[in-house]
Parts: sequence; C-alpha cells; structure tokens
Amino acid sequence: MPTGVHLRDPREQLFGAAEHILLQDGPDALTSRAVTVRAGCAKGVLHRHFESFDAFLAEFVLDRIERMRPQGAALREAAGTRTVVDNVTDAVMRLFGPLAVSVVALVTFQNQVRARLREARPAGGVPVLAEIVGILTAYLEAERERGRVAADADVAVLVPTLVGALHLRFADSDDTPPGAEDVRGIVATVLAGVVAPPG
Repeated sequence: MPTGVHLRDPREQLFGAAEHILLQDGPDALTSRAVTVRAGCAKGVLHRHFESFDAFLAEFVLDRIERMRPQGAALREAAGTRTVVDNVTDAVMRLFGPLAVSVVALVTFQNQVRARLREARPAGGVPVLAEIVGILTAYLEAERERGRVAADADVAVLVPTLVGALHLRFADSDDTPPGAEDVRGIVATVLAGVVAPPG
C-alpha cells in the first residue's frame, strides 16, 4: 500500500516543508520525520534524494542562499539611484527576512551541516550572512566607482560591521522584526562619513 502523496518535485516540496517548520517552530523542530510529515510523504522519499538528513539540510541552505542572488543583482542595478542609505535599507529589509535569521541559527547549531557547507562554499563565512556581506560589498563598490561612496572608504570593514549590527538587531527581535526606520538608523550610522549626504 503506498504511503504519502505523489510528489511532482520531491526536493522542492521537502525544502518547502523544511522552511515552514523552521519559520514556525525553529531549528530544534527540524527533524527528518517532521519534514516528511509536513511534506506529506514517506520518510524513505527524503533518503532516496539525499544521502542523509544533514545532506538534506545543507542542500536546503544552499538552495535558499541561491534565491538571494536576484536581490543582489537588483541592488547592483540600483547603484546611482535614490540615496545609498535608502538603497541599502530596502535591500536589508528584504535580505534579513525571518528565514535568513532562522537559517543562520540552524547552521550555528548543526555542526555536520556547517561542515558540509564549508566544503560546498570554499569562500567560507557564516552562510547567509556571508552572502549578504557579498551583496552589500558589490553594491557599495559600485557606488564608490560612481563617487557616491568616499574613494577611501574601507568597504571590507564597513560591510561586515553593518551586517553584524543588523544581524544582532534582527535576531533579537523575536516575533516583531525591526521596522524600516530602525534599520535605516543603523545603516546611516555605520555609513556616516563615507556616504555623501542627500541633496
């Protein structure tokens, strides 16, 4: 007798189930049984597509990281428009969604997943946070070329400082993430002195 439902795209359905659990119940609730129950499939389906649950979680994180790329491209295209602080604020509000914060927590407490991600991402860094650093760095470098960020601005120091401050703020927000004005204040403070004032 068949168990569960037929999955047209098993990987994506399993990833969707993992995301749902992670957002609703947190990293501790993310087990292979919970994922397959939420996906409505037999536990064997997960193990047919992934060598282990740790491998599944690593692939899930990599898939969600990949989804950040269009946001990075959109931010780079925004270089030269509006103000730098406004562009960074808008990007951060999208990049630091609840899923991003939850994925960082997941990776922090899952040693085997972290080891697999280190192998898959030779550039290193904390997954998600490292991608946000890369996105913001590329944008600020583009603005520096346009003269809207000071030529001597140490972007390699500024961006990790900004991302660290933002992560602390978002991770500490429980059910209510910080608003745009709160985020804008952090961005403006970190970038003060290297971004030309508006007007």
